[in-house]
Amino acid sequence: MNSEFDSYRLSDEHTALREAVRDLAEKEIAPHAADVDEQGRYPVEARDALVKAGFQAVIIPEEYGGQGADELAGCIVIEEVARVCASSSLIPGVNGLGLTPILLSASDELKKQVLPSVAAGEAMVSYALSEREAGSDAASMKTRARRDGDEWVLNGTKCWITNAGESTWYTVMAVTDPEKKANGISAFVVHSDDPGFVIGTKERKLGIHGSPTREIHFEDCRIPADRIIGAEGTGFKTALRTLDHTRPTIGAQAVGIAQGALDVATQYMKERKQFGRHLAEFQGLQFMLADMAMKVEAARQLCYVAASRAERNEPDLGFISSAAKCFASDTAMQVTTDAVQLLGGAGYTRDFPAERMMRDAKITQIYEGTNQIQRMVMARSLLR
Repeated sequence: MNSEFDSYRLSDEHTALREAVRDLAEKEIAPHAADVDEQGRYPVEARDALVKAGFQAVIIPEEYGGQGADELAGCIVIEEVARVCASSSLIPGVNGLGLTPILLSASDELKKQVLPSVAAGEAMVSYALSEREAGSDAASMKTRARRDGDEWVLNGTKCWITNAGESTWYTVMAVTDPEKKANGISAFVVHSDDPGFVIGTKERKLGIHGSPTREIHFEDCRIPADRIIGAEGTGFKTALRTLDHTRPTIGAQAVGIAQGALDVATQYMKERKQFGRHLAEFQGLQFMLADMAMKVEAARQLCYVAASRAERNEPDLGFISSAAKCFASDTAMQVTTDAVQLLGGAGYTRDFPAERMMRDAKITQIYEGTNQIQRMVMARSLLR
């Protein structure tokens, strides 16, 4: 056998990154995770630690002050943070989502306006596509943008905006020509200080309590004309391309949550005794644990392949990106539920993190496209 064969393994740099993020997550983020969830507060400790280490937005190119990491590296960061705190993993996760339309389609001048501040940790960026009546059917959005001299004027409301109120920048999709339907949607970058930009109330959620989700309102919100991303009418195409690149990051978050639950369950089985034997000695429970680990590893590999293909900007990313997000999030829900079961009554209490992980896992089946939508994307890819 050839020990130099390395065509299907993480590079030394990726392995070192995992070790560094895991060390940071266990020391700086995990100790605060339960309190962040219990109090529903923003994880400032995680933000500060990630910024200090330069892990808050690793995919920003070096020319804009970033780390210049690839999309696989971005997934590894999210996965390792999510292993201890899903809310905190949305700091690098949402930065990546908000940045991707800019990286894919914005002018160099606009990139220079936005990316350095995020790379330095001075600002964060959120993504604004969904509306109350335009969720899965995003193309039916009602938010409007009209040109007025050297400015664009935006009116409307976006909902389910992760980290809204904490972010400084927002990538926003709005209709510029209603007659053209999806081809009349354009993408913009809005700053939290722009006149007419208003933050709404915080949603009360099942999980990810430490990551605020709010509506954002545009009330004759005026932004400079050069803050349009790409050409007018290309916003919806940019939004779809963005999701092809970022759905694997949701998969990575799901993998991290599942791995965290698997770790908790494994340790508990080694320590807990019933009928004079450790739980780890009961074959029925061993089988449960084996199935959990098998699914987590399968999900991880699928996400890594999807991220690698996205980094290479391969054509027809839709299937693999949707598959990674869908399979990983379904796995996270199954594994966290089984972890609660393995812990028994203890798993149902907040004294152990399994119930938090189970609540946090649910959203991964919903945001960035429900898993029913993912299956539609995959089926259309197969049947066209």
